[in-house]
Amino acid sequence: MDSPSWVYLLGLVGMGVYGVRILIQWYLSEKSKQVESPGIYWVLSSMGAVILYIYGWLRRDFSIIFGESVGYYIYMWNIGILGLYKKVPRIVIVIQALFPLVILGLIVHDLPTFIDTFLHNELVPPALLWFGITGQFVYEIRSVYQLVYSYKRKASYLPLGHWILAVIGSSMIIAYGIIRHDWVLAIGQFSIVFSFRNLMISIAETKRNKLKQREE
Repeated sequence: MDSPSWVYLLGLVGMGVYGVRILIQWYLSEKSKQVESPGIYWVLSSMGAVILYIYGWLRRDFSIIFGESVGYYIYMWNIGILGLYKKVPRIVIVIQALFPLVILGLIVHDLPTFIDTFLHNELVPPALLWFGITGQFVYEIRSVYQLVYSYKRKASYLPLGHWILAVIGSSMIIAYGIIRHDWVLAIGQFSIVFSFRNLMISIAETKRNKLKQREE
């Protein structure tokens, strides 16, 4: 174990928040027989991202910071399109929006140290680091896909492609976590089970929609 126990506990909390979001989303999807995109899913996504940003910094793991950066503002967009920001003080929104920039500022403030501790971390060989970054990218690019899909429709959706990328990315992150001896990352991806189930629901929903179109 190359980090204090409390650091791993923090990471576990972040993964737990992510886990709760998909449990709620999955339950609502099973109940309605179609993939749902509830507001609580995006609120918990934003909270989990903040915690994992801090965890990635403490673990000196650039792949985690990179992964969280891809989807962070997309979570905010979904919260906004669902009208949830109308219920919170503006200062909360400002702080939320500035948080990744604070992390970026810390990196730029001492760039040589960042390169030495994050990109040249002796505990994470370059090949493994890039594998981890790729896994995080595949997993988080699902959020970009979700954004494009939803933006065109002016509403928040969790489409089929989102779940395909989630399953592939989760598999890579689990492998990275095992090799990296980061049990938080590996166990935290237990949500792959629910991502796969959402994938099945989404496929079934797509088939029903196509059948309805043919009947019409």
